[in-house]
Amino acid sequence: MSDSDVCPDTAGEGMKSSWPELVGKRGEEAKEIIDRENTKVKAKIISEGAIIFPVIVCERVYVFVNDCGIVTKTPSVG
Repeated sequence: MSDSDVCPDTAGEGMKSSWPELVGKRGEEAKEIIDRENTKVKAKIISEGAIIFPVIVCERVYVFVNDCGIVTKTPSVG
């Protein structure tokens, strides 16, 4: 099942739903890019070690960063 199957309104046809090219970039830069490329979602920077609940929120994209503020995991809708 893809992101667009779970979140068709925010990751559907013509809407970007994941950003693998942002791994290795600064978290703030990644957040700005995501917010600009998909206006139906809001990116949230979060520590890669943070405990999160496995709940899908179609209007959210987590941007996981390390202690240096670098993106460590592909950000995606949900």
